[in-house]
Amino acid sequence: MKHAWLVPIFGVLSGCSSVMSSVTEGLATDLSSAILDNEDIAVVRDGAPAYLIMLDALLRSAPDNEPLLNAAATLNGAYATAFVDEPERQQAFADKALRLASRAACPRLAWTCQARSGDRAALTEGLAAMGAQDVPLAYAFATAWAGWIQAHSSDWAAIAEFGRVKEVMQRIADVDEGHDYGGPHMYLGVFETVLPPALGGQPEVARRHFERAIELSGGRYLMARVLFAEHYGRLMFDRALHDAQLNAALVAEPRQAGITLVNLVAQEQARALLASADAYF
Repeated sequence: MKHAWLVPIFGVLSGCSSVMSSVTEGLATDLSSAILDNEDIAVVRDGAPAYLIMLDALLRSAPDNEPLLNAAATLNGAYATAFVDEPERQQAFADKALRLASRAACPRLAWTCQARSGDRAALTEGLAAMGAQDVPLAYAFATAWAGWIQAHSSDWAAIAEFGRVKEVMQRIADVDEGHDYGGPHMYLGVFETVLPPALGGQPEVARRHFERAIELSGGRYLMARVLFAEHYGRLMFDRALHDAQLNAALVAEPRQAGITLVNLVAQEQARALLASADAYF
C-alpha cells in the first residue's frame, strides 16, 4: 500500500488509501473498457492522448500500482501501433510502454527484471516456474517488449533481443494459449514470419499459430486474420489465402466485448491491404 507509513499515525488512513487505490484502478479499468469498446476510431484517435496524460497523472500518486502500470503500458503501445506514423514518435511511445510494463512486472515476476540482457538460462528457469496466474502480467510485458523491438527494428541491438521475447511468448502460449483471444499464437505467428524461409523463418509454423489463434477466438478477433494475410499470405505470395482472410475479416461482426476498437482497426487495415494487393502480387 502506497501510504503504509501513515498507519502508525492514523490507522483510519490505511482504509482511505485502499479505497482511493481501488477507485483509481476502477477508473483505469472503466476507461480502458470504454476505449476498447468504442465504435468510433476517430474519437479514440483524437481522445486517447488525453487519457494517456491522465494515466501519467494517476501514476504520480501511485507509481507502483500494477494495474495502472499495465494499463498505461498497454495503451501507450496500442496508441503508437494504431495511430502514430512518425518513426521517432513510435519509438518514444514504445520506449515508454516497455518501461511501464517492466515496472509492473519486475516486483512480482523476478525473471522479467533481467529478461532482456541477463543470463539466458536464468530466463528459461524463470519461465519454467510460470503459472496461469502469471500470464496476464507476463503477456503485458512480452507484448510491450515485442512492440519495442518492432519500433527499433533498424537497430541490430534490438533485433538481438528477438529470440528472448519469442521464448517468453511461447511459454505463455504453453501455459494459457487462449489468453487475449489467442493472442500468444497471433504474436508467435508474426514472429515466425519476421525472416523469410531462406534466412531461417518458419512460415508453416507461423500458419499453424495464426490458424490456432483464429480458432481460439472463434473468428471474433479479426486482427489475427489480418496479420495472417499480411505476414503469411504476402510472405508466401498466397493471394488466395491473403484475400480470403481479409474478406472474412471485413464481413465479420466487429462489435465484440473488449475488442470492438481493435476489430474496427483490423477492418480498416484489411481494406488497405486489399487495395494494395494487385500491386503486391
